[in-house]
Amino acid sequence: MAAGSCATLSGTILAGMAQAGSPVRAWIGTILFLFLAPGIVAGIVPGLISGWRWFDWGSAWIVMLFAWSAIAAGVVFLLHAFVLFALHRGTPAPVAPTEVLVVTGAYRYVRNPMYLAVLTIILGQALLFGSWGLMI
Repeated sequence: MAAGSCATLSGTILAGMAQAGSPVRAWIGTILFLFLAPGIVAGIVPGLISGWRWFDWGSAWIVMLFAWSAIAAGVVFLLHAFVLFALHRGTPAPVAPTEVLVVTGAYRYVRNPMYLAVLTIILGQALLFGSWGLMI
């Protein structure tokens, strides 16, 4: 297969993915991207760095409360941002964008709430695991 036809084939596939599809396709793409991008960055990587060992804060239970609160708030904020993409019939992936620019919900106030949510989750995990390596 010639290089030109390979590029044309991949361009056709990407163009097909980028076209607005059914709501089901948008939800599937959004969920897939959720597990691939933030799922790895805020889920697997912190676990590999910390070994999933909780830090013993002793009597400083407020740190644990803050850690769990940050993780929960980050997860809720992240899911909210992803749901908005699916509701606008697209995904956060550049190859399958939404039909229109998302400017509702958290996107009305923050340019990229997914970054903010993932950073909040990682901050909570850094406190939970007592790992400053997660913050780097």
